[in-house]
Amino acid sequence: MLSRSDKKIKILLQIVPFLNKIETIIIHLHMEKKRILIVDDEEDLCEILRYNLSAAGYQADIAYSAEEAFSMLKNNYDLLLLDIMMGGISGIKLAELIRKEYLNDVPIIFVTARNSVEDKLRGFGAGGDDYILKPFSVKEVLARVHAVLLRSESGNRLKQKTEAIIEDEDAFTRGDLRIDMQTKIVEIGGEVVKLTKKEFEILSKLAQNPGKIWSRGEILDAVWMNESFVLERTVDVHIARLRKKLGVMGSAIVNRSGYGYCFEL
Repeated sequence: MLSRSDKKIKILLQIVPFLNKIETIIIHLHMEKKRILIVDDEEDLCEILRYNLSAAGYQADIAYSAEEAFSMLKNNYDLLLLDIMMGGISGIKLAELIRKEYLNDVPIIFVTARNSVEDKLRGFGAGGDDYILKPFSVKEVLARVHAVLLRSESGNRLKQKTEAIIEDEDAFTRGDLRIDMQTKIVEIGGEVVKLTKKEFEILSKLAQNPGKIWSRGEILDAVWMNESFVLERTVDVHIARLRKKLGVMGSAIVNRSGYGYCFEL
């Protein structure tokens, strides 16, 4: 006879696999499906690819010509499976149009019976990301699709990170204050604040290094540099004007008596 605790354990062991399956289904349902466009004039082959891609969790559409595919690109696909030899516009020409004319970086996998080195080089030269030979294994197609999508996602994340870094170098914000180092424009809550060159340079120096105390001499060296006959009192006058123009944000420029100025929010 099993004890009560043993029975509970046995029931739990029976339920866990079921719960895992439910969790997998829920995760799968909440995953954003990647959209794939199959471009080939062989209808049977297209249906086979669509069926297997759909079973693997992708949303797959079909275009039976390059011309039809071109009109469907506005749907923002995540990947193209593209045949090379088609009537009308070839797959190579379509890839070149996508890359060069319309600057679209959607990943492209060529699926073709053309297996010479020259054909492969033409495919990669046209902007292809991978090359699958017919006849192919469905498992290979799925594996290559997965790999190319992963590379694409990693590349997009890196691109976004790089763009963010560039944005940080060109412009930065401190609360409602935004300073664009490229255009030399200062905004507070989206409203442009007109500053003189010296006022902009003082503000940007202070705001780029929050909490750092700048002595009047350091501000003179950084902003006026080699200009002669400039007194430290000039710094106080410019900062007084700057505070007034910044309104409420002017209080962020703090005077540390005996030391200098700093930017604090």
